[in-house]
Amino acid sequence: MIISMTGYCREVLEYNNKKISIDIKSLNSKTSDINTRIPGYYKEKELEIRKLLSQKLKRGKMDFCMFVELNCVESSNQINEDVVVNYYNQVKSISNNNNIPLGNDLLTGLLKMPDVMKNNTDELSDEEWAVVLETINKAVDSCINFSEVEGKGLEKDIISNIKSILNLLSQVPEFEQDRINRIRERLKSGIKELETNNNSNENRFEQEIIYYLEKLDINEEKVRLEKHCDYFLETIKSEEQVGKKLGFISQEIGREINTLGSKANHAEMQKLVVMMKEELEKVKEQLLNVL
Repeated sequence: MIISMTGYCREVLEYNNKKISIDIKSLNSKTSDINTRIPGYYKEKELEIRKLLSQKLKRGKMDFCMFVELNCVESSNQINEDVVVNYYNQVKSISNNNNIPLGNDLLTGLLKMPDVMKNNTDELSDEEWAVVLETINKAVDSCINFSEVEGKGLEKDIISNIKSILNLLSQVPEFEQDRINRIRERLKSGIKELETNNNSNENRFEQEIIYYLEKLDINEEKVRLEKHCDYFLETIKSEEQVGKKLGFISQEIGREINTLGSKANHAEMQKLVVMMKEELEKVKEQLLNVL
């Protein structure tokens, strides 16, 4: 089945006077590339979060962001004054250097910056982490669902492109008789030239005939191209994550199309080959985003 590497989700959790927002964004990448932004209070769980993302999302460029806001009630959290002052000094410097006025809501914005709030609790409780981890899993599952929906659209387009290649291949026989006739005339002309010049060598003549037959016969290429396309369509419907496998099959399809084009020696058949290549390029471009 086709699953896109593009995904996005947001989950929000209200717990213990805190509003915890979890954002996950995934884009295409050849490997697993995970970037995290986690408040210091939860930093000890970063390796666990990375492992979860790697196991469930498999591959892609992933951005994981966790934001924590305090509700306006009494809690064990306190404002980290040093961090707020540091943020303020940076903002003030930017304001002075670029003539940007400071807004009236500056303090409100500063209080939402990372690590502004410090918790008097020494350690993250198992109970709180269990609730947060459940929300992270829910966010990851939502991201996967997003990717599966994206994948259905990709799958429809890719199948259409492969079927277009098969349709173009089915048009090749329309020009084969004309192609054969032209090759026959070319060979007859060559034979007459040999006879006229009295330069006929039977062994050499047989070798030339065999060479032309092998070089110009396209039946094997047609059969292999059709088989590769059928295998591609069969593979895309499997339950596994098949992005890399489809990439390998598309390479084989490309080889057969190129060989068919090099042997065609016919203008109309060359046009079909060019259109096949165009459809295959669309497939390869789409496969870059397939898990």
